[in-house]
Amino acid sequence: MGIQLTWLAHSGFKLEIEGKTVLIDPFLTGNPLAPMKADELRADFILLSHGHGDHVGDTVAIAKRTGATVVGNFEIANWIEGKGVKNVAGLNTGGGYDFGFGRVEYTLAFHSSSLPDGSYGGQPHGILIFAPGTTFYHSGDTALFTDMQLIGDKGVDVAILCVGDYFTMGPTDSLDAIRFIRPSYVLPMHYNTFPPIQQDIAKWAQQVHNHTEAKAIVLDPGGTHEF
Repeated sequence: MGIQLTWLAHSGFKLEIEGKTVLIDPFLTGNPLAPMKADELRADFILLSHGHGDHVGDTVAIAKRTGATVVGNFEIANWIEGKGVKNVAGLNTGGGYDFGFGRVEYTLAFHSSSLPDGSYGGQPHGILIFAPGTTFYHSGDTALFTDMQLIGDKGVDVAILCVGDYFTMGPTDSLDAIRFIRPSYVLPMHYNTFPPIQQDIAKWAQQVHNHTEAKAIVLDPGGTHEF
């Protein structure tokens, strides 16, 4: 059986890997595009790219209910633990760990990272997931940067890139990111949730087809693709 990837809208995703459910940046409560409620999700692991509220989202509530292990940078992991979550893992930039479903590594991202209460959120990150047979890269919130070429050298099969502009790189810079990373497939995220990040995603997908070697996969909120 392949790996199932479901878009939870904004930057949130659910991965079904090796019998484990892995959530990334599960922002559902307060998300106008959320395809489900937070209490409808199960989780074994929750991976966080950075500390902003639209990425930490419902992590604490989901982790307390499910017993999921929350993976974040050191500062975020400590903050989450302080909220009463028992299972946390505090990685940091360039580090990684094999969590059973695959190895997770934290890459650079160029953004900011404060936690929902305004406290320091440490370094923002992208996330590499080395799952059996498929390597995923979730960019987190980031600007374009040339070291994405080094991330591409890891052998990324599926890149999930922010394209909303305003807070992060937009559609044009994302094309350069795709050329740097060289994935087989690319999915857009962090767009259309709020007015400042509205994008014509069909136009973006056509530009991916015209100007890169990657295949664009555009999911509706709640939509699933199997790799």
